[in-house]
Amino acid sequence: MLFWIIAAALVAVIALLFALALLRGRGEDEMAPAASYDVQVYRDQLRDLERDVERGVTSREEADRAKLEISRRMLEADRKAQAGSDLGRAPKGATIAVVLGVVVIFGGAFALYDYVGQDGYEDQPIGVRLADADKLYDSRPSQAEAEKMAKARATAPQSNPDPQFLALMKKLREAVAKKPNDPKGLELLARNEATLGNFDAAWKAQQRLVATKGDSATAQDYAELGDMMAVAAGGMITPEAEKVFATALTMDPKNGLSLYYVGLMMLQNGRADRAFRFWDSALRNSENSDPWVPMMRQNINDLAWLAGEKDYTPPRPRGAPGPSQADVAAAADMSPEARQDMIRSMVERLNDRLAQEGGSADDWARLISSLRMIGEVDRADAIYGEAKDKFSSRPEDMAKIDAAHQAPAGQALKDMGGASAGQSAPQAPPALPGPSAQQMKDAQSMTPEERQQMIQGMVDGLFDRLTTDGGTPQEWARVISSLATLGQTDRAKEAWSEAQKALADNPDALAQVEAAAKSAGVAE
Repeated sequence: MLFWIIAAALVAVIALLFALALLRGRGEDEMAPAASYDVQVYRDQLRDLERDVERGVTSREEADRAKLEISRRMLEADRKAQAGSDLGRAPKGATIAVVLGVVVIFGGAFALYDYVGQDGYEDQPIGVRLADADKLYDSRPSQAEAEKMAKARATAPQSNPDPQFLALMKKLREAVAKKPNDPKGLELLARNEATLGNFDAAWKAQQRLVATKGDSATAQDYAELGDMMAVAAGGMITPEAEKVFATALTMDPKNGLSLYYVGLMMLQNGRADRAFRFWDSALRNSENSDPWVPMMRQNINDLAWLAGEKDYTPPRPRGAPGPSQADVAAAADMSPEARQDMIRSMVERLNDRLAQEGGSADDWARLISSLRMIGEVDRADAIYGEAKDKFSSRPEDMAKIDAAHQAPAGQALKDMGGASAGQSAPQAPPALPGPSAQQMKDAQSMTPEERQQMIQGMVDGLFDRLTTDGGTPQEWARVISSLATLGQTDRAKEAWSEAQKALADNPDALAQVEAAAKSAGVAE
């Protein structure tokens, strides 16, 4: 408050001095310029000239000539004096304009400082900030110290677990004590200790699990260990946890959980610019359902600004919801008008998402080509203009948008929800390859049998890709549901069997697929 009082007083004094100077104009002495003085001199000379004639010092003829010259000079000096007097006081309108200008300048200065400044702090050049960040980083507490501080700060009441669950936990701990190197037992112990809120015991069990697995431990095993350590430390990323996340990223540079926590560590130590790099990568390599995604999406634009990234558009995480398999199956029985409405609805959803959340160049290109496909060329041109303003500084992205705008109407319309925002098709193929625009156009005149064949081809393509190259849990779940919807139970069972093999090392992913398999009636 003292700072604002002093600042306001100084501004008021300076503004008052400006106003007085403008309102008062020049003083009387300042308004008598040299020209006015010359006029007086010339008048004195004329009087002296008449005296000289009377005394006989100068003849009348000489006096007349001299008088003519002095009068000419006096008139010129008087003209200059009059002109100077007109400039001696500022016009009233100009005075008011200058006063208003002073008010605007000082008001704007206060508003700007209130927005970006911080009273009570000294100047902080970039070198000082980096030095302070290094101090924060180097002075972090150890894992044990951080856990003690977290327990001291804890204010939430202790939960009351179900007695039966506590009894099971007691048996689990006894079983692990008897078989300390049993990976399954350690995995269950770590997970359930975390469920109880015993994160210290949880990460120690997870640590033993990683040690037991040895070279077979995965990046996700290390990431989950670091996660438990961070929660036990009250959210602080300690040096010990940092090493664990570094190991996970060495094994898998795209591990979303580790990228999130390393970015959080950068934030905690005053390096928002570095945090942006990690969180941008984490968004691109995380599933839409991952619990850390909402926090990153909430803060990523601010981090981008701090990192100097202009016109940044957050990427959409993988697994963004698209048309369900039931929607695709139902399309087989749609009338041409209903199918057209479905396509238009998909386009509008994409348009609304880009307007509210932004999206990648691929999304903008997809919207432009889709609008052209359904005949809304003028609207596509308008959105192309918006996209040019947004991506003009990115030649590669602009090339995609130009290609979509220049393509003839009817160019391929990708699955509106299949590909993640922020990723091109080669990086993240749609969960279920969508029909092309031409296929959708041709479908309007298809018979029900022909439409069924088209859907069957789409499902077969996904099945072949998954069994050959593997895929995400969402893709496995979708192909199982699709085959069951089409009545091909044996193939659905085959897909479930292949998914069990492909995801054997990822229990959580397998659980997602199992739920879909049970819903489809192909898993017990």
